[in-house]
Amino acid sequence: MKKEARNRKSVSLYAKSFWKGFDALSLRKGIILSVFVFLLVWYLFSLPRTLFESPYSTLVSDRNGELLGARIASDGQWRFPPADSVPGKYEICLIQFEDSYFRYHPGVNPLSLGRAMIQNLKAGRVVSGGSTITMQTVRLMRQNRRTYFEKFIEIILATRLELSYSKDRIVTLYASHAPMGGNVVGIDAASWRYFGHNAESLSWGEAAVLAVLPNSPAMMHFGRDREGLLKKRNRLLRQLLDSNIIDQTDYELALLEPLPAHPHPLPQIAPHLVTQAFLQNPGSHVKSTVDKHLQMRAEEVLDRWNREFSQNAIFNLAALIVDLETNEVLSYNGNVGFTTNVYGSQVDIIRSPRSTGSILKPFLYCAMLQEGVLLPTELLPDVPININGFAPKNFSLGYDGAVHADEALARSLNVPSVVSLRKYGLQKFYDFLKKAGMTTLNRPADHYGLSMILGGTEGTLWNIANAYGRMADAVTDYSRDRTYYEWENFRLLFDDQPKERKRDESPLFNAGAAWLTLQALTNVNRPEELNWDFVPSLRRVAWKTGTSYGFRDAWAVGVTPKYLVAVWTGNANGEGRPGLTGARTSAQVMFDLFNILPATGWFETPYGELVEAAICRESGQLKGMYCPESSIDTLLVPARGLQGEVCSFHRRIHLSEDGQYRVYEQCAGHRGIRSVSWFQLPPSWEWYYKQHHPGYRSLPPFSPECASGNLSDTVMQFIYPYPGAILRITKQLDGSRGKAVFELAHRNPSTRVFWHLGTDYLGETSNIHQMELSPDPGEYTLTVVDENGISLSIRFTVE
Repeated sequence: MKKEARNRKSVSLYAKSFWKGFDALSLRKGIILSVFVFLLVWYLFSLPRTLFESPYSTLVSDRNGELLGARIASDGQWRFPPADSVPGKYEICLIQFEDSYFRYHPGVNPLSLGRAMIQNLKAGRVVSGGSTITMQTVRLMRQNRRTYFEKFIEIILATRLELSYSKDRIVTLYASHAPMGGNVVGIDAASWRYFGHNAESLSWGEAAVLAVLPNSPAMMHFGRDREGLLKKRNRLLRQLLDSNIIDQTDYELALLEPLPAHPHPLPQIAPHLVTQAFLQNPGSHVKSTVDKHLQMRAEEVLDRWNREFSQNAIFNLAALIVDLETNEVLSYNGNVGFTTNVYGSQVDIIRSPRSTGSILKPFLYCAMLQEGVLLPTELLPDVPININGFAPKNFSLGYDGAVHADEALARSLNVPSVVSLRKYGLQKFYDFLKKAGMTTLNRPADHYGLSMILGGTEGTLWNIANAYGRMADAVTDYSRDRTYYEWENFRLLFDDQPKERKRDESPLFNAGAAWLTLQALTNVNRPEELNWDFVPSLRRVAWKTGTSYGFRDAWAVGVTPKYLVAVWTGNANGEGRPGLTGARTSAQVMFDLFNILPATGWFETPYGELVEAAICRESGQLKGMYCPESSIDTLLVPARGLQGEVCSFHRRIHLSEDGQYRVYEQCAGHRGIRSVSWFQLPPSWEWYYKQHHPGYRSLPPFSPECASGNLSDTVMQFIYPYPGAILRITKQLDGSRGKAVFELAHRNPSTRVFWHLGTDYLGETSNIHQMELSPDPGEYTLTVVDENGISLSIRFTVE
């Protein structure tokens, strides 16, 4: 029994000892496992989400990937955003020089590390690091001091980097962040700064220089002896030859290549576009729609004209060229002389609000056509007017009396435009322009008033060009498949995925009205402003100019089915200059730019949006009952144009048989009577109209037998002042009170006219019916009576 008790006690002690040992072993294993899991997790997540935190330069390339320009990174380094790949020559040189086993090791080469350790021990100092390209990429990423512990971390992270990234990607990361001397980082920046071209064009000699440079970047200092760099490059070239990578000819040619003697400036093409990209997308590589070679030719054209305009102290010039088939900007010239930084040359005029001048007139013409408020050739008044103190004048300071609407647009006459805007409605036109993309209209319509059509508002070249492009797009879209599509502004930067165009159920521009507007703009011809000698072979272009008040802004926009060219000329500081008009400056530049573009056809006629209408040739209105058949034309008009005004200028009158007098049946007597259709304008229109149209015939006077019963016939009309006018009579230079010239139109100018101001008789006039007056402040009634007893009165106020 005692023996059994001892055995049980021994077993119990053994069991306790066993489980105690087992618990200690488990604890050690648990700790080891935990450490292993921790290290594994650390290893798996050791790489930062963003490998490199360095800021990058901003790059802008053209539609074919060619560099237009760049802006330096925020830390003052030329460090281009990482590319997708590296050039083959550079990759070969880099691997041959830095890490010949790069394609075979897992990020670390133990043989290289061992060899480096032996070399360092023998030398007593660090002469070799043994780092692979992957380890060097990690070092560039971490930017820490070089210690043995840091080296160990680089080894670990290098293997981790190899697990996440391909060999090609690792080479690209290294090439994009390797120091290349001075403030140049990466192969792409170094290629441009040292050799003046992109990395894809590197020669063997150039690629070899950039491959050895990160090993000793200070050797690229241009003021130092760089024999060491040259020897390193040549040794690498010899290795390439010995490895049969290059042949003897390539080797000898590469040896003859000199090292770069000075840094090359980066391209400065479309600099305002580059600046815009820098402000909106800093540190990125932006691909634009610009065509580099067309951009350079356009810049040459602008520079040439700028040299000429500068002689008149006109220093700034901007231009856009757009492919209307794709809505892509092909040339973006925000200004001239960017690098000089004088006369506001760094201001991007394309995006700057400027006074619009007459450049908006085509949109009013088009809007009125498509609503049936105006017919294409309808007569409009061109006489002096005064609307609540606003008295617009034509550029020529003359008046035609009456002018057809399409001619008024082509000649950019101001008075007909103001009359048209008043008829159409200021608020309606304001809303129309807002829909057309005029984002600069940031005040109520009443703030601008009727001067809106003459430059009383501001617009940017970008918005105005888009509005013209939208009008042309309506014609091309409808002509293509009788469908309108929603408008999208011009593309300047390439998107990853082009947007699908949607149908527009309520288009802003009617294709028929837009086509008629473009047709009218092909007839632009203002010889008083434009010397046509500069365009020996003028192609068909719908174009419009504009000049702001004070000769501060000169505009020109031209459109064909394929291209749009928009130009602004002036001074960025707003200084006006004599001769700074749209036709004399911007139009000449515009046609020069068209001359560097391929010729195109013309817009197809959108017959589906047009109808035929019988139009009176003289009045431009719908055929009336008194319009002679010989003066009827058949014209295409928008469908709503059939609701337009019927001719109000042809009337039936009765003449004597010899045509000398107007008569009525009851008083014709021996003179006889015949009925004719007669084209008659209001007296004030007629007075100016006859000066430009010698064939115009005024109404004959009534015969003596019939005159007494027709004193009410309208034979007189005041030219100035206007009904309800408010006059401001200023002082002369000598301090005396000035005078206002009152003017009257009479169908028979030789008739004597007697003038009365209130109850005071002023005098009489004949042939030229003008009277100088200087009334005191107050309200007045002016009355005129001709020798036949016909009278006319008008009320006005003097402030």
